[in-house]
Amino acid sequence: MTSVTTNQVASQNKFEKLKAEKDGLAVRHELDQFAQVGWEAMDATDREYRLKWLGVFFRPVTPGQFMMRLRLPSGIIGSQQMRVLAEIVQRYGEDGNADITTRQNLQLRGVRIEDLPQIFAKLKTAELTSVQSGMDNVRNITASPIAGLDADELIDVRELVQQVQDMITNKGEGNPEFTNLPRKFNIAIEGGRDNSVHAEINDIAFVPAFNENNGEKELGFNVVVGGFFSAKRCEAAVPLDAWVSPADVVDLCRAILVVYRDYGLRANRQKSRLMWLIDEWGMARFRAEVEQALGHPLQPATAQDEIDWDKRDHIGVFAQKQPGLNYVGLHVPVGRLFAQDMYELARLAEVYGSGEIRLTVEQNLIIPNIPDAHLEAFLQEPILQKFSVQPTPLVRSLVSCTGAQFCNFALIETKNRALALARALDEEIELTQPVRIHWTGCPNSCGQPQVADIGLMGTKARKDGKAVDGVDLYMGGKVGKDAHLGTCVQKGIACDDLQPMLRDLLVQQFGAKVKGEPIA
Repeated sequence: MTSVTTNQVASQNKFEKLKAEKDGLAVRHELDQFAQVGWEAMDATDREYRLKWLGVFFRPVTPGQFMMRLRLPSGIIGSQQMRVLAEIVQRYGEDGNADITTRQNLQLRGVRIEDLPQIFAKLKTAELTSVQSGMDNVRNITASPIAGLDADELIDVRELVQQVQDMITNKGEGNPEFTNLPRKFNIAIEGGRDNSVHAEINDIAFVPAFNENNGEKELGFNVVVGGFFSAKRCEAAVPLDAWVSPADVVDLCRAILVVYRDYGLRANRQKSRLMWLIDEWGMARFRAEVEQALGHPLQPATAQDEIDWDKRDHIGVFAQKQPGLNYVGLHVPVGRLFAQDMYELARLAEVYGSGEIRLTVEQNLIIPNIPDAHLEAFLQEPILQKFSVQPTPLVRSLVSCTGAQFCNFALIETKNRALALARALDEEIELTQPVRIHWTGCPNSCGQPQVADIGLMGTKARKDGKAVDGVDLYMGGKVGKDAHLGTCVQKGIACDDLQPMLRDLLVQQFGAKVKGEPIA
């Protein structure tokens, strides 16, 4: 059972109150009742908050149509599972779609309360779960999208990721032990050399590192903690000064979660993420409390980790470490899929591959295990006109949050605007280097503008004396080796002025050339 501390009892904000009144998981026993009475007659707290423990999100901008967030550890999904999700999306009309998220996950739109019992039954049959995917829970656990395929990887972490998820969610059945964290929590486990998981933005991240013991090298992980984005503050993860073997990953995750659950700050939700506790205690005390929860001392971190490659986006055709097999990365514009897309991708994965599909934190997807002999036919499939293996440069690296079309927190529309602008700029200029542009609709930073070369955060701007859609400009984010966060360099740029501003920025600071202009 969840430990109750003085800190928890003293806390009086509304979220702590609603959690104290009823565990979020309790609503899973009330789904039939919700379906009978409809969303408008539901208790507002159940509808707007507790349903998030089951991965179902009330969206005021689409009344009666809810969003459902799944859990897909390592971003891996089978073709039959994809068909089940396509069926769920399809039955809710032309607005129904699915978005690939920046945590290798899928969010379904258009879900109705009346259909929740049948939807959850379908998910269970397909061995899918959405439990504990929202509010104060651990979110989808990320890993390299080519784990087990990459000839240069150090550790295949897929099983570790699954074990951590099973521990947190009781194998997808729901686990009250971890349903009352102070705030949301992110975990990533990297087994490759290029920091595909963006370790620096996770509350716990494991990065591969060798430990020397009596002249013998053992491969395990250095651990960093406390990375997060919020409207109040954004911080990169800091070293725990701990090295663990793969066998200790699950236990260390549990120990850190127990410490955070029992001692994390709860009075002010804007100051409740793990880093605030580390700041209050200092790393020495935090580490000592984790060791006590773990039951034994932690080994010090090794001098360096093995993240020594630039970040890869995995778009295109690549040979796997398995002889004669290939994985193909498809670009999905701003991560949006419709039901027919999902059916078609499931078919491709079965006809050409092994029936497996993988999602990336860049909101794209990979179809692995395509034999050499089938590769040419695969590349001729019509859907690759939409989901290209050779997208234009700015479109290729584009990431966007949901935006105001479906999210009530967003201050501006992002996905459609971002895609149109990237396409227009690709028509105007030629890039001499990759440039990553990330859009987010509000300061919650779901689109992660702080890790981009150019980040755009939605706001309201003034133009000609009127309030208009605008963005704050972030620059300097770096991923891969030596990753760090970017910072805000300009506020309140009207969206109508973005195309010429970004064109000039790309020319002046990223070496782009305007098409048709003579070379000086």
